[in-house]
Amino acid sequence: MDDEDRAMLTRVADYQWGRGAGTALFAGGDPEVTHTSSGRPRQVIVDEGRLVTYATDGRFTLGVAGGRRLNDGLSDGRYRVVVGDESEPFVREERNVFAKFVSAADPAIRPGDEVVVTHERGEVLAVGRAELSGEGMDDFETGMAVFVRDGAEADGTD
Repeated sequence: MDDEDRAMLTRVADYQWGRGAGTALFAGGDPEVTHTSSGRPRQVIVDEGRLVTYATDGRFTLGVAGGRRLNDGLSDGRYRVVVGDESEPFVREERNVFAKFVSAADPAIRPGDEVVVTHERGEVLAVGRAELSGEGMDDFETGMAVFVRDGAEADGTD
C-alpha cells in the first residue's frame, strides 16, 4: 500500500468508526490494495483475508479480518454487537442477528453502520450492517438487529 492510499483510507476509517480505527485496520504489515479502473481503491487485503472494501458511497464494508482488527484495536467497544451461546453457531454461518439475542450493543450504532458481532467472551463471530440503532438492539425483543455479511469460522479462519 502506498503512502497516499494509506493516508486516505486511514482518514475514511477514522471518519466512519472514530479516531484510531484507521490505525487499527491498516497499521500491521503491508496490505494489498486493489483499485478500480479509474484508480480508486477498492479492496484492502492482508494474509488473514479481506480487511475492507471501499464502496462507491465512500464508506467501507468490513471483512472478518477487518472486524478482528477493529475489535482488537478499539478496546472501548465501539461498533460492537455482543451475542451469547445461543446465537453463536447461527451467526458464524452468516445468519442474521436478531434483537432478542443481543446482550449488549454500542449505543452510538445507527442503522446502516458497519458493525462487528462478537461473542460475550470477546471472540469475533461475524461482521455486517446494523439494521437497528444500538439502543434499539438492547430494547427490542423482535426484529433483525444485524444483517450479517461474513461469518467467522470457529477455528479463526474466514
